[in-house]
Amino acid sequence: MKRILVTGGAGFLGSHLCERLLNDGNEVLCVDNFYTGRRSNIVNFIQKPFFEVLRHDVCFPLYVEVDEIYNLACPASPIHYQFDPVQTTKTSVHGAINMLGLAKRVKARIMQASTSEVYGDPKIHPQPESYWGNVNPVGYRSCYDEGKRCAETLFFDYKRQHNLRIKVARIFNTYGPRMHPDDGRVVSNFIMQALKGKPITVYGKGRQTRSFCYVDDMIDGFIRLMATPDDFTGPVNLGNPTEFTILELADKVIELTGSKSKIVFKDLPYDDPTQRQPRIALAKKTLKWKPKVNLQDGLKETIEYFRKLKNDP
Repeated sequence: MKRILVTGGAGFLGSHLCERLLNDGNEVLCVDNFYTGRRSNIVNFIQKPFFEVLRHDVCFPLYVEVDEIYNLACPASPIHYQFDPVQTTKTSVHGAINMLGLAKRVKARIMQASTSEVYGDPKIHPQPESYWGNVNPVGYRSCYDEGKRCAETLFFDYKRQHNLRIKVARIFNTYGPRMHPDDGRVVSNFIMQALKGKPITVYGKGRQTRSFCYVDDMIDGFIRLMATPDDFTGPVNLGNPTEFTILELADKVIELTGSKSKIVFKDLPYDDPTQRQPRIALAKKTLKWKPKVNLQDGLKETIEYFRKLKNDP
């Protein structure tokens, strides 16, 4: 039985990771300041004997004894991370420093949940891990993009300077049950608008592309990455390489919900990437990983979750 710390453990990805780690027979410490994390995400397993919840902000040091650390703490949707951009940068940078310091002290293996946003608005398509990105350092999204880029820098400097056992995952668009209904991300937005019969809001002409990975596939990628030998650090892309336009996603959500919602078009947000598709050859080779859940099946599960959420009193 390993003692595993998950920061951001009450969030969308964090709660699924905690549940998987518990089911695999581990002792799990979930750390969250509940800025975007929700207790409802962990309520189904909060009473399990080997699960512990600690309200804590990773911007401050944490002193616990653990074998592994998954650092997922940071608001990930634009509506949340742009609300307090200074705090977003602090969470990425100070949080990384504090978790790396903890890993150094207890000699733990540590994984950083990085993001495809480190590629910015990419000029290479699809994006390989070797691509350095095309990122605006002074834009509205920079607090998240550059915060995550700096966190990667810190992870590799701790590896070089202190021989820390690090793993870095670059997460591409992920969706599934337990997404926040008001997080402003495209999948949750479209589903909630469709279920309420409201217009589906598509920004720009809807031709920008995204690659959508179901949450169970993503969590499996995390577990496999953490289990790789110490000489493999990443960064490694984790995402579904099947590409869809935003307009195609909107049509699919309308079809699966049976909604009568109409699509309306609005101006494209500032710095919104036009393309996002991972090259996952490294994950296939090293992790023996590739997504298994197609968009249709994943959307059905996600829609059912939001339908129940909407109907709960």
